[in-house]
Amino acid sequence: MHRRKFIRDASLATAGLTILNFPVFGKNAPSNKVVLAVMGLNSRGSYLANSYSQLPNVEIAYICDVEDGAIKKGYDALKNAPRKPELVRDIRKLVEKKDFDALVVAAPDHWHTPAAILGSSHGKHVYVEKPCGQNPHEGELVSQALHKYGKHIQMGNQRRSMPSLIDAVKQVREGAIGDAYFAKAWYTNNRQSIGIGKQIPVPSTLDFDLWQGPAPRKPYQDNLVHYNWHWFWHWGTGEACNNGTHEIDCCRWFLGVDYPTKVNSSGGRYAFKDDWQTPDTQVANFEFGNKGTITWESRSCNNFPVEGSSRGFIIYGTKGSLVNLGGGDYKILDIKNKVLKEVKSEVAPDPNNTTSANGNLDFYHFKNFVGAVRGENELTSPVDEASKSVLLCHLANISQRTGITLNCDPKNGYITNSPEAMKLWGRTYESGWEPTLV
Repeated sequence: MHRRKFIRDASLATAGLTILNFPVFGKNAPSNKVVLAVMGLNSRGSYLANSYSQLPNVEIAYICDVEDGAIKKGYDALKNAPRKPELVRDIRKLVEKKDFDALVVAAPDHWHTPAAILGSSHGKHVYVEKPCGQNPHEGELVSQALHKYGKHIQMGNQRRSMPSLIDAVKQVREGAIGDAYFAKAWYTNNRQSIGIGKQIPVPSTLDFDLWQGPAPRKPYQDNLVHYNWHWFWHWGTGEACNNGTHEIDCCRWFLGVDYPTKVNSSGGRYAFKDDWQTPDTQVANFEFGNKGTITWESRSCNNFPVEGSSRGFIIYGTKGSLVNLGGGDYKILDIKNKVLKEVKSEVAPDPNNTTSANGNLDFYHFKNFVGAVRGENELTSPVDEASKSVLLCHLANISQRTGITLNCDPKNGYITNSPEAMKLWGRTYESGWEPTLV
């Protein structure tokens, strides 16, 4: 399905999303134009730039990146857009521009919260890809920014905007599977070794100082940029935040729970002996008192599917179950496993596509954000709600790194049984780059 046709059809047929109501001058009225800047363009960011540029009366005025190859990808993604964007390499200078409405952040994880705070503190709405922080404290900071600056901050957990899943949550809340009490999620892939990196001079095509930004400085090595930073604790957050965020968020959404009472994680880096620091295999469990439990299984280097799919989740209840296989699909089964209802995904998901696992289904989320900027609908995933799901992923990583089960305060998720584990709640920053609310 072509994206433009999808957008047109979705505008007419979407359940659970507010259809944009344009003023008397029509959808292209100047008062309705939303002007964006996009930070981070290597992969997902270029896709976001291209996608947003296809929405009615949305323009990309600026692109921001620090690596020449990624910048080219950004320009290529927008080659058919009516407006040629201006390049600003330094995000600190970009946010000072007065002629755009919202910042889209798709830079590496360690930049997500600092960039979102820079944007919102300069009067911009922000769409930030998951995770909304590199550590739990950053989730708190960006949530505070949402309320302090009065600007929309939406996280990229796209399933929150899919009409079919919005409807599925409604059915579960209405008792379609009885009382929901247990959720299981999974993610599998076949990632290869990143090898042992060599320290080499920084390529002339990369501003590594700006790339590191808020992270304390480390020397450049040849297996870090672009994608492999995900597997280093200094910059990334591992598979838990990279992909687990999506299904863990759905589990929390369907169960209607917030902060956990107990978290534990087991696993490790097993498949290869290389520089990869985060787990390639991880099983995490999250308890929510007497309200229920979530479990998540990740296998980054063995893609044998669960329920025939590389990713998905199951919600178990007293009268049946709901099964999702990675996209906008779901099945509701009774307690004897008879299928009572089945909804197929509008677009076949590609679970291991690093650019867009759900294809055009992402447009529901983009439309929701733009609609909120225009003041015509509420966000489906404001960052203070989304950060609760990201916190679960961070807590799983903290449990994994410390080797202990975490007891948590159900009011805020704080770790109550280990001062050592609580030290991983935040991080140190490069001097002068600390994210602060002003």
